[in-house]
Amino acid sequence: MARAFIGYQPTVEDYWTGLILFGRNTTSFKFALGRALLDLMPSAGQLITLQELAEPFATHLCDHMQSADKQGTSPKGLFLDACAKANAGELSHTELVEQTVRLGFQNVIDAFHILGGQEIPRRFFLDERGRHGGIRVTDAFAELVSGHQYSSLPLEAEARWKLVEAAWELEMSVPLVAVRHDSADESLFVRNSTNQRRPITGAREALSGYQKGQCFYCYDAISVVGSTKPDVDHFFPHVLKQTAFVGQLDGIWNLVLACQRCNRGVGGKSARVPTIKLLERLSARNEFLIDSHHPLRETLINQTARSESKRVTFLTTCHDAAVKHLIHTWEPPRCSAPLF
Repeated sequence: MARAFIGYQPTVEDYWTGLILFGRNTTSFKFALGRALLDLMPSAGQLITLQELAEPFATHLCDHMQSADKQGTSPKGLFLDACAKANAGELSHTELVEQTVRLGFQNVIDAFHILGGQEIPRRFFLDERGRHGGIRVTDAFAELVSGHQYSSLPLEAEARWKLVEAAWELEMSVPLVAVRHDSADESLFVRNSTNQRRPITGAREALSGYQKGQCFYCYDAISVVGSTKPDVDHFFPHVLKQTAFVGQLDGIWNLVLACQRCNRGVGGKSARVPTIKLLERLSARNEFLIDSHHPLRETLINQTARSESKRVTFLTTCHDAAVKHLIHTWEPPRCSAPLF
């Protein structure tokens, strides 16, 4: 299922996002490598030595370990132990870089381009550790850096990393996650044993990659950076909280990213109910995340139903109830060709 995310005619952004969101990982090293490359912004053909790569790679891991000690599905290894010692002041920066060069890249460079058990057709770097002591950047990465979605990629990688950390900490069974509306920075959060909220990551950043930089409704281009950020929209309108609605409206199953024109512009969605066609799109999005074993898989199942047929019934019931209360349905004209 993960390879289906890339699509029939993938862009370099599709390949990168597919790897970050759905590439198989047992540690967070993939995210650290992705963030390091985005930080360095190398040009096509440039050789990045392991020494050069080690500093941003280790820095991102150490920063994450400050708030999330568990960075994999297995007990700590030698490299993660070195990062922990660096955070505790027991290892100097120079020593950490040396340990990173020696231990940090043993598996992640080999595995970075694997998606769905196979290597993707376009690589972002070539492994030249044996001949030149580093990796050589390809045209694909240079194309990625020059693309309009580039500024969103670090935020998407961070959001995915934080979701995976939460899943590892909670042993892959994340409890109900919802969006918090009591601040300008809407976020996904988990509830702990005392029913307190713990923010995990920004909702926009978490949802952005799965919509490939497009509005959920009209397919216009959106970006999670800049002054015109997309809205985190309730597919079934928030106003339904005033009724005995069947579903948890703040749940991730009901949240999409919408351009401001669709969500609140003239002729926009407002408190109207999206059409059956858009309901099918929401169902496909949720099923994709469930089938790809995304960290929010259990959350989506808990908020909807255990089987696909029951989830279809759940969404149909929600749609019927929403139309009963709000009457009007809505669908915008399409602005661009769909990428998801």
